[in-house]
Amino acid sequence: MSWALRAEEWPQVRGPEGQGVVKAKDVPVEIGPGKNVLWEVEVPGEGWSSPVMKDGVIVVATAVKKETIDLQVRAYEVETGKPLWTQTVFQPTEEEAGHIHQKNSLASSTPLLEGDVVYAHFGHMGTAALDLKSGEVKWKFHKTYAAMHGNGGSPVLIDGVLIFSADGKDEGLLRGLDAKTGKLKWEKNRKMEVARKFSFGTPLVVDSGGEKVVVSQGSGMVGGYRPADGELIWWVDCGDGFSVVPMPLHHDGIVYVASGFMVPKLLAIRLKGAKGNVTKSHVKWTAKKDIPKTPSFVLSGTELYLVEDTGRMSCLDRETGERLWREQLLRKVSASVTLVNDRLYTFSEEGEAFVHQVSREGMKELAMNEFGEPIFASPIVWDGNLVVRSKTKLWRFGKK
Repeated sequence: MSWALRAEEWPQVRGPEGQGVVKAKDVPVEIGPGKNVLWEVEVPGEGWSSPVMKDGVIVVATAVKKETIDLQVRAYEVETGKPLWTQTVFQPTEEEAGHIHQKNSLASSTPLLEGDVVYAHFGHMGTAALDLKSGEVKWKFHKTYAAMHGNGGSPVLIDGVLIFSADGKDEGLLRGLDAKTGKLKWEKNRKMEVARKFSFGTPLVVDSGGEKVVVSQGSGMVGGYRPADGELIWWVDCGDGFSVVPMPLHHDGIVYVASGFMVPKLLAIRLKGAKGNVTKSHVKWTAKKDIPKTPSFVLSGTELYLVEDTGRMSCLDRETGERLWREQLLRKVSASVTLVNDRLYTFSEEGEAFVHQVSREGMKELAMNEFGEPIFASPIVWDGNLVVRSKTKLWRFGKK
């Protein structure tokens, strides 16, 4: 089904297909306090989790720290921003929550919506299923591991299996849960000999030769896994990369993945006939300039658009990896970029929202909006509307 037909559903991080691209009409360019605000609501606590939306309900995850650490899921009415319900799902100790990176939060993973269920994931602190309408907890899963810098990476759902990364300090793992019961179906160790095993990858489900494959990144590697049992079908050695964050992209039989911190690379990997170690046989090209370590990128037509962590924006040719142009925003960026038609929305850690018209010929700034507080989350987009989560608030923008 096309993105345009599903524009009023945003059930997972980066949209219906997890690619950060949407076709939508009349999406506002001027946004922020006093600019096309339909409503705004305070979100207690802190969380870099992106909002998701289904059946007139917006869901976010947050961490509220008082006498206890309350890992919460909160629901709001799309039409008015009215709070609908709040559910505290886990209450980890300070020791279990652990030390988090200054750019991280205790609620950085984005929930996933399917049917009448919210799947909320808090990394090493637990995973749960809740009722979308009431917030009632259906099940909880908790098998902790030694995390590094906190939690991150969001789940995907395929054929009744909820799949997420569990790449911690000591082991690089991928897990699959029975989505109905929350029971662990399988757990696979990446078995990569790397110095730093922690990563925060979000998997991507792709179709490869008529078979559903889960593309998942860990430190030093990316692999294609079978959803039913977690069997590793193919893999590529990505070198010394670690703390991988950007989501993979998929188009026309090619997967595009970034390798993480240190000296990041962007690899284009052919899926056709991929079996076993395909590092030498299936990597179509590798790009090494201005590759993001944190923000996910987007693909449109024959172009890839990337914004690197320090604000360098660039365009690559999808077929060759050749850099076509580069510009500098001079801002720190962690939020994944979103492409709406030919307009790229970029949110900064300084609290700005940039909108650029982009093509393979270059970019043109259409707006630079000030929110006044950091933005780490990705937006929800549909015809005439934009929902943004900033550090303390949830906003809906559109024409009144």
